[in-house]
Amino acid sequence: MNDLSSALSQTNARRCCNPIPTPVFCILTPLFFVSLALSIFIFVAVGNAVLLISLLLISSLISAFLFWNVCIWKRDGGILLFLDHLPDADLRTAKDGQLVKITGLASCGTISLESSYEKVPRCVYISTLVYEYIGFRSELANINQRYFQWSLTYSERFATDFYITDTKSGIRAMVKAGYDSKVTPLIHETRLVSTTRRNRALSSYLRKWLGERNLSAEARLLRLEEGYVKEGSSLTVMGVLQRNNDDVMIVQLPEPISTGCLWRRFLLPGDINGLILRVSDSTASLATPCSLQDPGR
Repeated sequence: MNDLSSALSQTNARRCCNPIPTPVFCILTPLFFVSLALSIFIFVAVGNAVLLISLLLISSLISAFLFWNVCIWKRDGGILLFLDHLPDADLRTAKDGQLVKITGLASCGTISLESSYEKVPRCVYISTLVYEYIGFRSELANINQRYFQWSLTYSERFATDFYITDTKSGIRAMVKAGYDSKVTPLIHETRLVSTTRRNRALSSYLRKWLGERNLSAEARLLRLEEGYVKEGSSLTVMGVLQRNNDDVMIVQLPEPISTGCLWRRFLLPGDINGLILRVSDSTASLATPCSLQDPGR
C-alpha cells in the first residue's frame, strides 16, 4: 500500500503555479512599475499617451495569459489535455521501456482498499479530505494556512498495486501504484459533508470518525470530500511499460516529462511526474454526491 497523503499535499502548492516559475513574477512586477513610471513621465512632459496606453494594453494581455495558465494548471487542465492528445497504446506491439497510455477496467491485486468515510470496499485508490474554514478567531495550524478561506486540515490518500485489462488488446497488466511509487491521481473528490453558518452541528457518525483520527469534533464550518476508484471502474493509466517474459507491468515515469506548449489553448509547457491515474468515465470512482453527514442514514 502506498501512502500519498504527505506527498500530494506538498505538491499541491507547486502545481497551483505550474508551469510559471516564481522568478517570472519577481521580474515582471518591478519591470511593470518602472515602465509605468516612465510612461507617466512622458505623458506629463510631452503629452503623448501612446506609450502609456500601449503599456497598459500589453500588461493586460500578459496578465490575462499568466492568470489563464495558473487557473488551468491548478485544475490539472494541462495534464488532462496532454492525456487527451496522447493516443492509446497497443500492448501487443508496445516495446519494453515505452511510454504508454492505456484504458481499461481496474481489478484488485493481492491488497484492496476500503474508503475511509463511506466504507466502500474493493478499491485500488482512495482519498478522503477534510477542509475547515479559517476565520479571524481560528488558530492557524501551519504557515501555509490563511484567514478567511477554506484550508485542508486532514487528508488520507492511498494507492495499491492493481491490474488493468486493456480494452484495446485484451491484455491484463499490473499497475505498480503501490509502495514507494510516485502517483499523480487525476481523480476529484465528491463533497459528502458540508456544514453551514446556520447549522454547524456534526452528526454522531462524523464526530466518531473525527475522534478516531484525533481531530476536533467541535461544531464548525467543515467540509469532507471523498473519492475512490473501485474495482470494475474504467481507468486510464499512463506510465512506462515493463515486460518480463509473459508478465506485463506499467510503472512510474523514471523522470518528469514535459507536456510541451499547447498553443491552441494558450498553455505553457509543464512537467508530468510519476504514474498517472485518471478516471475515464462517469461510472468510475467518485462517491455519489450527498449532503448527509452519516452514510448510514
